[in-house]
Amino acid sequence: MPALPSTARARVHTRGAVPRLGFVGVGWIGRNRMEAIERAGAGEVAGICDPALDGSLDFEELLERELDGIVIATPSALHAEQALAALDAGLAVFCQKPLARTADEAERVVAAARASDLLLGVDLSYRHVEAFRRAVALVRSGDLGEIVAVDLVFHNAYGPDKAWFRDPELAGGGCVIDLGIHLVDLALHALGRDSFRDVKARLTGEPVEHHAVALLDEVRLACSWNLHAGRDAVVEASFYGTEGGVSVTNVDGSFYDFRAERFDGTRRETLAEPPDDWMGRAAVAWATELGRGAGFDPAAEHLVALHRTIDRIYGRRACAS
Repeated sequence: MPALPSTARARVHTRGAVPRLGFVGVGWIGRNRMEAIERAGAGEVAGICDPALDGSLDFEELLERELDGIVIATPSALHAEQALAALDAGLAVFCQKPLARTADEAERVVAAARASDLLLGVDLSYRHVEAFRRAVALVRSGDLGEIVAVDLVFHNAYGPDKAWFRDPELAGGGCVIDLGIHLVDLALHALGRDSFRDVKARLTGEPVEHHAVALLDEVRLACSWNLHAGRDAVVEASFYGTEGGVSVTNVDGSFYDFRAERFDGTRRETLAEPPDDWMGRAAVAWATELGRGAGFDPAAEHLVALHRTIDRIYGRRACAS
């Protein structure tokens, strides 16, 4: 039997098969996702591309390997370009956030995945934190009534340690696209929307913003780098409805530990507490679906809507539909 073309290889796994994966960028986050996939038995490490590693493959060599998918954890300016190249080679893609620097770039990647019927995932990892899962499920259930106010906060006492984060051409923006994108994604997902009607924002800092506040309909967003917060980070996603509320906050300034609480008047009920080993869940979920033979997931269309919202916060013209 002749070898299947790469576009088919990404879709012909029988249930439970393990996909062969290439990893592009294995710094701290990339290595964490690689190890999580390998530890879960959800994928086989079949090639690595990272210029910091002696003897690693270059990107073109990696694409020529017998692979089913690519996991991308490189600087943001490379995400869309590398995702498009992988999809063109017939490989499914899992990419670190942001998928792209602009909605136009994101739309091209999603369109390519759709046209090739290939699985596309992005590491919007907070969707996989149990505390955020519980909060989102509660909002979507309608038990809180009409949501009348949402507070989103992500302040980081540190700034990125790599220069490209502060280059608008390489990063696409500052703290909003780095931190705020997680919470904007959660708000859209929880509220069941693909856009906000009214977006107003104030960005502070050059050449990219290090502090931002935005009003997106009833949603208030604040995020920053290098905030004098008295702790490592301040993270909050709170939804207030006519019949109750729910809030997720980080515990003791942690970047990793989150608590979810439901509010009823002045009463509160804990829904989720740490510990919760969530860091690699999004990558494992993508690899697992790939192993089951999954093709394009229409839920990926949300990525374009998310980036349109980010573009509007930055005052960029929204891409054409």
